[in-house]
Amino acid sequence: MADGGGARKYSCMTASETLEWIHAIIDFLKPYWFFLDAHVVNFFKDKLWEAVDKEWMDCLRKEPVEKLLQIPSGVVQDHWPASLKEYVLTLRSLSLHRNQADLQEAFPGLRVAPLNNVLAQGMNQKKKHEIEVLAAVIGTIARRVGAYTIVDVGSGQGYLAQVLSFEHELSVIAIDASSHHGSVTNARAKRIEKHYAAKMCKSRAENKGFSVPRTVTCRVLSTAMLKDVSSSLVQMDDLENPAIFRENSDRKPLEGIHGNESPSHLKAADKSSLVLAGLHACGDLSVTMLRTFMECDEVKAVISIGCCYNLLSEEGIKEADNQCGFPVSMGAKSASVQLGKNARDLACQSAERWRGLGEAAGLHNFELHAFRAAFQMVLSQYNPEIIMRSPAIGRQGKALRRQHHRRILESNAESAESFSQKYCSTSAEAPLTNEPSYPKSSIEDSNSVDRYSMFLKFCKSGLGRLGLHDTQDIEFSRLWLETEEFSELVGPYWTLRAALGPVLETLLLLDRLLFLQEQCDVLVKAAILPLFDPVLSPRNMALIAEKD
Repeated sequence: MADGGGARKYSCMTASETLEWIHAIIDFLKPYWFFLDAHVVNFFKDKLWEAVDKEWMDCLRKEPVEKLLQIPSGVVQDHWPASLKEYVLTLRSLSLHRNQADLQEAFPGLRVAPLNNVLAQGMNQKKKHEIEVLAAVIGTIARRVGAYTIVDVGSGQGYLAQVLSFEHELSVIAIDASSHHGSVTNARAKRIEKHYAAKMCKSRAENKGFSVPRTVTCRVLSTAMLKDVSSSLVQMDDLENPAIFRENSDRKPLEGIHGNESPSHLKAADKSSLVLAGLHACGDLSVTMLRTFMECDEVKAVISIGCCYNLLSEEGIKEADNQCGFPVSMGAKSASVQLGKNARDLACQSAERWRGLGEAAGLHNFELHAFRAAFQMVLSQYNPEIIMRSPAIGRQGKALRRQHHRRILESNAESAESFSQKYCSTSAEAPLTNEPSYPKSSIEDSNSVDRYSMFLKFCKSGLGRLGLHDTQDIEFSRLWLETEEFSELVGPYWTLRAALGPVLETLLLLDRLLFLQEQCDVLVKAAILPLFDPVLSPRNMALIAEKD
């Protein structure tokens, strides 16, 4: 077995290196474009497995589930065909490293402090981890570039904004399209402010007041809008100037950020200077932040962690639009690459999440995809007009499977107890097991009947959600038999396709980095850095840029 680790062939230290990496990805993807164009719900209808090398599928259909789940992480098996191993390992070599960076090396002296219970209220483990790390990094960068005001773009319920305000004592503008989120942010800020005021009173510290995040409700549709909102609010800021940040000549520049190689000094805080920050700013919003950074003199740094690549607007080769979300760099535009929504959606796949599923969850996952693809056959043959509307039937399959799994466990427990009472106390030859003993053939038959029962419930639930309740003429059993023999190919196909996710995300991120590297008017230091633990936070790649 090989995990495909080790040094990467490619670098993105300069614009030419980044462009070379982009071209390498595009060239590699060309013979596998059938994966990108595929709608996996049409797995059975379009016989998608036939587009894949037959030797690969024959090999992988026999692989244990846990081995399949490691494919997106670049793990191969020694007995696989050479061409299959090359596919997986090349994808690994073309993808950005996702393991969390050494934050102390990247930001010397950085202190990531755990959040207190008041600030952490409402956060799950993932969000808490992200906020703790990102707030500390933003605070460090703000002090280095001499900015006092942070613009939290796509602020949601204000978790990041409040930590930056109360813990890092920065002025924060929280922008979000949802007025509800703004109300929640304001309400949380009032509760947090009371806590800090009481804490200060108890310690008899000087009451210096608090910088509470200012919330703005607007949908950021353009660079000009984000510039106008940020600049106008900074001008209205009537807070006193903070103490000048002390210069520290021992400070080192952010590892991986290139441009001026001399030591970076902390600068005096300037109320007119801004840092743009976005924690999973959706779709084009992340790209709008980069454009604003380049076009707005007041913005001294940007920290962007993107997500929802499927929501990116994409430039048509013949329909140039400088405001599209992909591609943004001249280099990627010159390559005339178009991904499409399916490929951009695939870029959101997490290799770490796949690897951590485990056998039971992996089987569960593959089975649900098989049910959905078989259900597409039902729609195709009996309600073809529905397919034209790209029907969404929700996630009821998972609920059905959970309910059924509980019934199976309960049934096995009852059978085991009965078996134990009947045999274990009377026969020395009885097997020492807590599970009932059945002939192998009956288990297989039972599984087949069981899966058909689940498929039937899945279909009827899906049809009900689409308002189609008359199912008397549908031959569910025939369709099940037609698809079941190929259902074991769903797992191999899905994981081979999911393995493209990390390299597609790499392409999107390199395009953004190259956009910054191509700018000649302003000297910019930029880098891509994995800030978070990828198991906790799959979208962990931060694009960080500073102006010299």
